[in-house]
Amino acid sequence: MGVNLTKGQKISLEKEAGGALSRVVMGLGWDVAKPRGLRGLFGGGGGSIDLDASCVMFDEAGRAVDTIYYAQLYSKDGSIVHTGDNLTGAGEGDDEQIIVDLSRVPESVKTLMFVVNSFTGQDFGQVENAFCRLSDEATGREIARYDLSSRGNHTAQVMAKVYRHGGEWKMHAIGENASGQTFRDLMPTMTANL
Repeated sequence: MGVNLTKGQKISLEKEAGGALSRVVMGLGWDVAKPRGLRGLFGGGGGSIDLDASCVMFDEAGRAVDTIYYAQLYSKDGSIVHTGDNLTGAGEGDDEQIIVDLSRVPESVKTLMFVVNSFTGQDFGQVENAFCRLSDEATGREIARYDLSSRGNHTAQVMAKVYRHGGEWKMHAIGENASGQTFRDLMPTMTANL
């Protein structure tokens, strides 16, 4: 098991992975919160929540140069792939994954910002067991995990960024709550955390 990150924590990916990494997977998982009180006792509530994971590529000047999300599953340069949209949160493990070939990310790209938003508009008070995790695609070994289950009335979160620093890739657990139904709504929060 990898490092359990806290908000604001930064790590070196190579150090935590025990060597060079070429391909990593950012996984997002969540469950619909079980109803509390009488609704929970009598089976009320439940349903599904459509959270969407997205990755926005930024250059050194802080300009977004590409976005990978449910409607654009591949980056224009082919270095990042979104494996598809989970509309419910049902199932075990990662509900959505974004695969990054770090060796193919263009040198002009300095930051990969990973965000999650509730496309259907439910707030995170209706979500539980939410997490993002970064793993080595070759071995499946988890490098780092960040718990996203801060319940509240926010509908989105800037989860983490993976960025170049001193010739290596690092990860920063951001955990900045926000509101929005798509990654576009989160651009001001993302740019503030570059």
